[in-house]
Amino acid sequence: MPNSIDDYYQSLLSAAAQFPFIHSSNISLDKRTSQTGLIRGDLYLADGSRLHFRELIELQTTVVRHMYSYHYQDADNILIFRYDDTPHYPDLPNFPHHKHVGSQNRVVTADAPTFAQVLQEIESAWPLPENK
Repeated sequence: MPNSIDDYYQSLLSAAAQFPFIHSSNISLDKRTSQTGLIRGDLYLADGSRLHFRELIELQTTVVRHMYSYHYQDADNILIFRYDDTPHYPDLPNFPHHKHVGSQNRVVTADAPTFAQVLQEIESAWPLPENK
């Protein structure tokens, strides 16, 4: 487990650096205390798609994410998927965790993924099929 929010932030930067399909990135840390912070980022992929994410993190005995969103869209800004924990689907088994697949209205139950798991999911679908 990371010792500080700075260590956690560095772990996300390191995770992103491991995936060659990431063309460029812009990841920032809004540090609240040595143990809490809001991390936001955009990863620009070689095919023009983009992952926008944010995590509100508090380090306790484990990493606690008080909020997260991983929004992945294609080069035409069409949603591919988004994981988030916004509490607006109370009937799902893993409430508030869920995944939007292909559209805002197609929602499935999902466990809360880590940043690295989201990147692995993108990698497993690489390259993206052409939708045109």
